[in-house]
Amino acid sequence: MKFVVNGTSVDVSVPGDTPLLWVLRDHLDLTGTKFGCGMAQCGACTVHLDGRAIRSCVTPVVEVSGRAVRTIEGLADGEQLHPIQEAWIAAAAPQCGYCQSGQIMSAVALLAAVPSPTDADIDAALSPNLCRCATYPRIREAIHRAAARMRDAG
Repeated sequence: MKFVVNGTSVDVSVPGDTPLLWVLRDHLDLTGTKFGCGMAQCGACTVHLDGRAIRSCVTPVVEVSGRAVRTIEGLADGEQLHPIQEAWIAAAAPQCGYCQSGQIMSAVALLAAVPSPTDADIDAALSPNLCRCATYPRIREAIHRAAARMRDAG
């Protein structure tokens, strides 16, 4: 199975019905994407497929053949963090941190689609991502910070 992960072409030999999550974690050693529920209900496993946020725990690897996958490890440009990652730090968004890679990946997809999101936009886009620590206000703050920075830079 050939596809691109974070800009690098990969070829893995696994059954086509293997969830993308396990290919990323167990075969490609990209452990930033987390297993939460295994049923696409919590968002911890969120990655991008051709720029769109998906749940990797229920996505068979055969569906990504020939396509581009981006994980949390692929957001930074070398040592330069993505604006959303910088905003996450500035807003102290994570508490335990387990859900944060999925939250960040959903936030990046939101900002790509809606560069100036309202609170309602953020709530709608990120409501499928669960945070057991309930850091939702700080997550919302981080998204607003990143949006402003990205607008100012662009």
